[in-house]
Amino acid sequence: MHGLLERDTELAAVRAAVAELAGSAASDGRRGPGGPGTGSGSEAASDAATEAASSGVADLATDRLVVVTGAAGLGKTSVLAEVRQAAEAAGLLVLATRGGEQEQGSAFHVVRGLLRMLLESAGEEGQRELLGAWYDIVAPAVGIATTGAAPDPQGVRDGLDWVVTNLAVARGPLVLVVDDAHWADAESLAWLAAFSSRVADLPVLLVVAYRPDELPDWADAFRGMAGHNGVRPLGLAALTPEAVDALVRRMYAESGQRVEDGFAREIWAVTGGNPFETVELVAKAEERGIVPVESSWPRLRELSAETKGSGLIARLQRLGSGPVQLARAVAVLGIATPRPLAAVVAALMPGEAEAAAERLREARILTGRQTLEFVHPLIASSVYRSISEEMRAELHDRAAWAVLEAGRSPVVAARHWLEVPPSGNAALVDQLRAAAQLFMQSGAPETAQRCLARAAEEPPPVGERAHVLYELGCSTLLYDPAATAGQLRTALEQPVVPERLREEISVRLAQSLAHSNNLAEAASTMAAEALRTDSAEVRLKLLVWNFMWCAFDAWEQGSEERSKRLADLAERLDVEGDRSIAARYILGLRAWDATVRGEPVDVALHYSDLALEGELRWAHPEWGFEVPVLVALTYMYGDRPERALELFAKGIAEYEEAGWRGAHLAFGHTIRGYVHYRTGDLAAAEESARLGLDLANRVGEGTPVHWYAVGTLILVLTSRGALDEAGALAERYRFHAPYSNAVVFPDSQSVRGTLLLARGEFVDAEAELTEAGARLDARGMRNPGWCGWERGLMSACAGLGDLDRARTLAEDQLERAERYGTLSAIGTALRAAAEVTEDPAERVARLGTAVQILERAPAPYERARAMLDLAVARRDMGLPSRETFEQAAELAVACSADGLAEAARAQV
Repeated sequence: MHGLLERDTELAAVRAAVAELAGSAASDGRRGPGGPGTGSGSEAASDAATEAASSGVADLATDRLVVVTGAAGLGKTSVLAEVRQAAEAAGLLVLATRGGEQEQGSAFHVVRGLLRMLLESAGEEGQRELLGAWYDIVAPAVGIATTGAAPDPQGVRDGLDWVVTNLAVARGPLVLVVDDAHWADAESLAWLAAFSSRVADLPVLLVVAYRPDELPDWADAFRGMAGHNGVRPLGLAALTPEAVDALVRRMYAESGQRVEDGFAREIWAVTGGNPFETVELVAKAEERGIVPVESSWPRLRELSAETKGSGLIARLQRLGSGPVQLARAVAVLGIATPRPLAAVVAALMPGEAEAAAERLREARILTGRQTLEFVHPLIASSVYRSISEEMRAELHDRAAWAVLEAGRSPVVAARHWLEVPPSGNAALVDQLRAAAQLFMQSGAPETAQRCLARAAEEPPPVGERAHVLYELGCSTLLYDPAATAGQLRTALEQPVVPERLREEISVRLAQSLAHSNNLAEAASTMAAEALRTDSAEVRLKLLVWNFMWCAFDAWEQGSEERSKRLADLAERLDVEGDRSIAARYILGLRAWDATVRGEPVDVALHYSDLALEGELRWAHPEWGFEVPVLVALTYMYGDRPERALELFAKGIAEYEEAGWRGAHLAFGHTIRGYVHYRTGDLAAAEESARLGLDLANRVGEGTPVHWYAVGTLILVLTSRGALDEAGALAERYRFHAPYSNAVVFPDSQSVRGTLLLARGEFVDAEAELTEAGARLDARGMRNPGWCGWERGLMSACAGLGDLDRARTLAEDQLERAERYGTLSAIGTALRAAAEVTEDPAERVARLGTAVQILERAPAPYERARAMLDLAVARRDMGLPSRETFEQAAELAVACSADGLAEAARAQV
């Protein structure tokens, strides 16, 4: 290849990376798709490894991620071609594609390009085998099917991880090659950046090339991919004068001409050592019969101007109108353009298009025959930017309709319509809405949002405007709820809003307000809509959302009155036997309200059982996941943890099946961890909470799920005695005031107070827990089984010497626990009350009773704490305590309470 001079280091590195992959596969007994008898794989691997060592780049040979960077024309594509050639020679499976300047706004375009060859040759059965259980989630993203579900972006990325991993293991080793990644779509770049951290442990080599200065601002994760994985990018530099001299002489040698030194030096000066521009300039010089002597340099400069920018366009125009029209059409349509499609957009007859393509090939502007592409992306960019704004819009409009008529999907046409000015075209609105729906099903809500925003600008017919604005609002709900609220308010203001649509808009508006931390406004929005509707069915549904957003508002005013209304409504639905989905959500909310208020546990469990008389889907696209979670937690607090864990397992499976692998799955694992914590399995609790936090981090910091995940993990670590780590976690995630406006469990402020208490910071702990108690009591949340702020505050007061207040708090929380009535709440409250009981004999008696009660409750951690306290109290009275200390240590070890176990052992 002419362009590979002075690339020995880079070529050795990529060959070594291929060799390492092939060698590891051979040592593991795996074979590439070439199968037995290909022979060349191990020899190529050995030769490449030897070359790498001799070049001093053996440290790069073990990388499973290769990043090639450099400005346009420096030979990135040539280096990647060497990767493909070496991998194919070694019998490896190679999947390659590239980004395109015109395709950058089309979601998953690069991912589709990588998998296109395999998918197109597989047939439907093979496609299902390739995508496996992820078919419904991944198929829309790779363009082979559509489904009714809309997975979240993380779900699609996880599915792609599985597909490529499975492909590498079953049919690899696998080499993924992505050229021009600076023009890759956002969704593909996000996946590549995330998947890059996995390749080191897989039979996969990932090779990407891009222009650093042209990588979009939003591609931070991709930009940092090499550094994050400890990889040094292979940065290509311009050729030296000596290399350009060698290249020029090599090219002229083919025609038997001798090159003067000054001629080659002038080419280097003109091209700056850019390999592509050098080759193009020499080729043009040979075509023009320019003699390679020093005196030809003025003609070289003139000729150089014709190979780029305005000079290139002038040269194109001299070819005639047909070639100009065809080149513009290909520039608009993008990479790998079928010639018949280009002919339609260029308004040329088939014969005219063929003749124009031939002239463009001769001029080294286009390449290919049935499929046309520019010789280099630099040429494509120059041609596209030379088209006037008006003509460009016209060509994009033609291109959009042409790709549809050719049987392509609206998602292909959509990028063209984004470049067309509004004109009130109702058909265009329909196509953009169809494309947006497909993008949503692909897990690309931001691309869907761009389509719908453009449809809204058209504008749609009056009767459709509210529909389009509603769809626009829904597309942004996951990542920009504040923008969603504005769009949905505008939708409600449209002159034509059907009642059914108004209901849907209002529900989504309330959701967006709630997700923007405006829970009070979300609740009032639902209350107002419930009053205006004439439909009893719709009113009940709206009341579900009203009651739910009230329940999650940490600063709700009038909670007592709201709880009474909810209780009255639930009782009526119970008596009437209404088990519609809306009724069962009301019953579930009643169960939760009874739990947090500390009503008798039988009341809460009664309504939970009623709510489950029928399916409560956790991944329901219309009803949300909150009430099913609250019902499951009612069983946890109600001393029925097996039922709670059963429901969480079902819910998490639903999330995964639906492709909801972002915030929903993070909530699922986090709160399941909290269930394990409450039932004393602290090791399982920590594992689930860490998984929940990892998932929450993928969603993005500062989201509501972080309050849940961080709070749960801090509580678990505190209980295990890992106070330093718990403190570091609180600092890392700024787990302090101001706290979330939403009700969080475990209560964030109480968790912080508990951590401060465990660290002996009694003053700060007292302040946090006092404030938490005042806030929760004002909301009617008085169940000590739900939140143990009162127990913590009692201990803080005792630590500060305020025993009178400590005893008052202890007796009050015991009364509340007895009213709620679960054994775990009563036993825990009794143990805490014993801590500040003055009479030693009474303290021993209370602790003995607490241990007996907790033996019958699903609370082994609390039982271990009570047992240790009992052992200490018996020792202080001079009673036998060794066996009790041993039992406490044994219980603590069983539930992974390491700090508690160590404290117990120290007393034996």
